[in-house]
Amino acid sequence: MRQYLNWKTYLAIMALFIVGASLYYTNQLAGKLAVEERKKVEDIAQALKVLSSPDYTHDAEIEAINTLAQNKTIPLIIADEHGNIKDKINIDSSRALGRSNYLAHQMSKYQSQHTPVKVDYGTGIDYVYYGDSYLLTQLRYFPYVQLAIIIIFLIVVLLALNAAHRSLQNQVWVGLSKETAHQMGTPLSSMEGWLELLRDDHSNADALTEMQKDLDRLKLVADRFGKVGSAPRLEEENLITRLQNIVEYMQKRSPKKVTLTLHHKEAEVPVNISGPLFDWVMENLIRNALDAMDGQGRIDITVTNTLSQVAIDVQDSGKGIPAHQVKKVFTPGFTTKKRGWGLGLSLARRIITTYHHGSIFVKNSEVGKGTTFRIILRR
Repeated sequence: MRQYLNWKTYLAIMALFIVGASLYYTNQLAGKLAVEERKKVEDIAQALKVLSSPDYTHDAEIEAINTLAQNKTIPLIIADEHGNIKDKINIDSSRALGRSNYLAHQMSKYQSQHTPVKVDYGTGIDYVYYGDSYLLTQLRYFPYVQLAIIIIFLIVVLLALNAAHRSLQNQVWVGLSKETAHQMGTPLSSMEGWLELLRDDHSNADALTEMQKDLDRLKLVADRFGKVGSAPRLEEENLITRLQNIVEYMQKRSPKKVTLTLHHKEAEVPVNISGPLFDWVMENLIRNALDAMDGQGRIDITVTNTLSQVAIDVQDSGKGIPAHQVKKVFTPGFTTKKRGWGLGLSLARRIITTYHHGSIFVKNSEVGKGTTFRIILRR
């Protein structure tokens, strides 16, 4: 359960608690107000009875008139026992114009809200149908308005916090990348010098050639780190040629029982990319795939070209990713390896989404069968 409990969950629980407490308290107030309004309607029914009878004193009649006059909020409809409407109080007459059944509809509505109050005159019976006052209606709807306000507030807070969090992550990534490039500069220069000295001994020409390739690769890596944080220049390149070079390079540095295969239907697929940064992403995905396999298996890279976009699938036959971890793989610091900072995939996503305006995600993964990452580059 801990994987689902984070500060967002606690914030949502707190908001629900506030809304629940507010709803309970408001319902209690609404219930008390409804009881008071019922009593007022009963007093009005008694006043109607007083005014229709000649047996009550003058003071009782004045009190009855005052009781009727004091009702400024509760809408009433007075009807006889056959449902014929005799009078109305606190109901807008303009709404009834042109609508002959308006009062009948209101009376039916009031009857569904409250039991009508019976007025027994002795010679006949009337019923007082009444609805909620404006204040009671507002009080009943208040919790839902409050809930909507809290939800909007939570959304704004979460968006602001996420934006601040992403900004902080970006600063960390940029600073870390540039510092790494700076730190790599000195030993690379020294290695270049040592290689020049070793070239004087022609007995290891083949080894020196491969060492020079790896040194050039390290320079390229340092250059990639240096470019993180600054907008790269995108240039049109043939994606197939770029991927073939990556596959060739990584195949030589993979276990012998691991096969890397590039699948494509077209010889040329032009895309706008930053070559060094795109290579970084692909190498990172391939390296992760190699780490997920026990020295043997397949890595298939498939290019699907359409009019609107190009999809690159990197599929491996490794261990796979558990379902509850799929959404976390691009989170900075998340890693399943014993060593590593967990920044590779998060940097890969930044390169694809921010710099190339595309997308990268886990297309599918099954434990024990492998994982497929998909990169989409839009035209």
